[in-house]
Amino acid sequence: MYTYKAIDAHGRSIKGIQEAASPLDLELHLKRSGLDLVSARTQIGTFGGMKIKRQDLITFFFNLDQLTRAGVPLLECLNDLHDSMDTPAFRNVIAKLLESIGNGLQLSQAMAQHPRAFDNVTLSLIHAGEESGKLPDVFRHLSESLKWQDEIAAQTRNMMLYPLFVCAAVIVVTVFLMTYFVPQLVGFIKSTGHELPLQTRALLAVSSVFVQYWPLILGAPFVLFGVYRSALRIDPGLQYHIDNLQLHIWPTGPVLRKIILARFAHAFAMMYSSGVGIIECISNSRTIVNNQVVSKSLQQIITSIDAGNNLTQSFEDSKMFPPLVVRMFKVGESTGQLDEALLNVSYFYERDIKDAIRKLQIMIEPSMTIILGAILGWVMLSVLSPIYDIISGMKM
Repeated sequence: MYTYKAIDAHGRSIKGIQEAASPLDLELHLKRSGLDLVSARTQIGTFGGMKIKRQDLITFFFNLDQLTRAGVPLLECLNDLHDSMDTPAFRNVIAKLLESIGNGLQLSQAMAQHPRAFDNVTLSLIHAGEESGKLPDVFRHLSESLKWQDEIAAQTRNMMLYPLFVCAAVIVVTVFLMTYFVPQLVGFIKSTGHELPLQTRALLAVSSVFVQYWPLILGAPFVLFGVYRSALRIDPGLQYHIDNLQLHIWPTGPVLRKIILARFAHAFAMMYSSGVGIIECISNSRTIVNNQVVSKSLQQIITSIDAGNNLTQSFEDSKMFPPLVVRMFKVGESTGQLDEALLNVSYFYERDIKDAIRKLQIMIEPSMTIILGAILGWVMLSVLSPIYDIISGMKM
């Protein structure tokens, strides 16, 4: 992989990333693309390890939608996007697409060579658009779907951001109290020679652990994370149990389940309305739910449909999807408007997710306040109780 700087026929400077056997091979490759190499250096790692950002994909498909609807040929659209794209990695992907399409491949076939940029859902939709001649509609579907996914991801981050911030604040306050504040006061109390009450001795013991073993305490999260990653490599089946726990743990589990179901319903509706077959819709949805428990249920549904059962019965037998989703499948199957029925499911869950996240944040705030108050109350009681005993003894 080479990071290069080149100039085009108009003298504009262009930076990018390109795979080549040597600097000479890179120069010849750029020359075929109408670029003159200025400088190049090798890059550590490969493009295969890079993940294209969702914002870049939104821009990519939105511009393709606008340009193709205006009658601009696909190759010219990609050329314009290649020149205007700010991300070097994605600019390199577009250059590869131009090269592959120029060699006779269809857009879906060219995109299939870049799995880190385009997932199975995107490939199926692009292929269906090529077969039906409705690529602009597919580009619009993809752009709107990616925007919707970005909103859901932002809501999920908001759900986790506040609790993590408050939890970090509680940890910082606790560490400060146990390593600095408590030892100062307890040292003063012990110097008076009075016997310490039980809660004070317990506080002193906890503080002593923090003072003596603070490197281990700070390093414990990183060690546990390393053990977790190692366990997943040793036993990949462990991820299934973790995903199952994530769906059932309170209070985030129900919210996560709704997010997964909303993502599934939205992707299924988008693919089905674009002409993708039901089996392929379900199969592609397995990769976007990002949960092995739900993915296994979808595989069981595919097996059930292959065995001759109808769509509604197969989803009902899986026991994974709530009655609302099953009912919508039944209505959509009977009316022939399955995509509209699933979009209604997606819309319902989207509103429900926002409400659930808001309630969760409202519930977490007082819970964290109570925990912090309990820690401070314990510290104050343990410290002030012997001081009160000392003052009472002095009065007598």
